[in-house]
Parts: sequence; C-alpha cells; structure tokens
Amino acid sequence: MPTDCLFRDDSYLKDCEARVVAIDERGIVLDRSIFYATSGGQPNDTGALTASNGAVVPIVNVLFLDQGKTEIAHVAAPDAPALAVGDTVRAAIDWDKRYARMRMHTALHLLSAVLPYSVTGGSVGDADSRLDFDIPDAGLDKDAITAQLAEMIATNAAVTGRWISDDELAANPSLVKTMSVKPPMGTGRVRLIEIATPERRLDLQPCGGTHVRNTGEIGAVRVTQIEKKGKQNRRVRIAFG
Repeated sequence: MPTDCLFRDDSYLKDCEARVVAIDERGIVLDRSIFYATSGGQPNDTGALTASNGAVVPIVNVLFLDQGKTEIAHVAAPDAPALAVGDTVRAAIDWDKRYARMRMHTALHLLSAVLPYSVTGGSVGDADSRLDFDIPDAGLDKDAITAQLAEMIATNAAVTGRWISDDELAANPSLVKTMSVKPPMGTGRVRLIEIATPERRLDLQPCGGTHVRNTGEIGAVRVTQIEKKGKQNRRVRIAFG
C-alpha cells in the first residue's frame, strides 16, 4: 500500500497522526509519514512512534520498499514495544537533525548551480556535506565558490516545489544534473525544486529531498575542501559556519 509521503509537500511537519497498515521483517508501514527514507544522498530521519497506550517505539532507520519510492518501512529499535496492524500512532521526527539536513540539502542545490557540471555523487550531512562533479579541468577556488554561495544565500530566494509528469521530464533531460542518482519516478509524476527570486532563477532540478523555504535559512556555509577523486572527478565539501 503506498505511503502518503507528507514530507514531500511540507518539510516542516514535525509530527503527524498515522495508522499502521503492515508490519513485517522489514519494518512498520504507515498509511502516512513525515519520516524521510534514505535516498538521493540524504540519510533517513530518526524519531519515534507513540501508540495510543503511551508506548514509545524509537525509529532508527527508514527505507523505501519499492523502486517507485511510494511505500516506506520504519525500522524500530531492538526490543522496542510491539505495535499491531490497525494501531493509531503519533509519529514524531528528530527535528533538529532534519532541519540541519534541510539547510544542507538546499545549500547543495546552490553548489550545483555555482558549478554547472554533471554531478557524479553526493552526501547530505548534519554539519557538512559534499558533491562530486565530473570536471575535466580542476582550477576550482574554495574562496571564490564560498563567495558565490554566500551571494546566492543572501538573495533570500524562495525554494518551491512543483510536480511534472514523467513524460515531461523525459522530454527535458537537461533538468537532471545527477549522473549516479536518478530522480524518483514510477508514479507518473516527478517533483521539481526551484530556487528563484523575482528577478532570477538560481536552480531548477528534480529532487525528492527536504529543503528550507528560503535560502536565507541556510545560514553561512563555506567550502572546506576540494579533492581530486579521479581524472575528471572533483569532490567539493561544504560545512556550516
């Protein structure tokens, strides 16, 4: 049964009521969820499910069960209280961790705009993150990239999402920047994330992750390291501060 992925429409939801629709060795499936499942370089949320009797079930891992990324399993901590199909629970995420990743993920979108090359890999962290680029010539300057990121962040650009069909994405392949990670497809529609001011679009690409509403929320970020990971592969690391 598909899970209503509430985080795709509102990344700021910290808790919600949900119903247990399935339980097996893979985890607990809810009819709706605010828990982000590991994908696209962004780690899963953690948190807890609280049953109507007060029992608290810590959630330590969250994963998609299907390629279309529509059904989510919530993995409980060992020895957690048992739930049953049909139970109503209050789901709550570790908000501080989620919000840090929202800021970081949005910053990585800006980094991919500063460096308009194909992205070969990436990872979203709580305090630092990275993108790998297919760049034939090095010549990257940490301070220059940091300054460009700061300029984009200072524009307080709006970060918005909208949906297009799989066919529309197939007709516009240039929207996809990532070589190693494909946008979540299979349900007939794909979410686009746009970062723009009234005067200027900073970024537009498919993404199933969580983001802040405004670039000003990102705060200060800096490029901490640029590594050569192959003949044409450069890893750019950023951190808060």
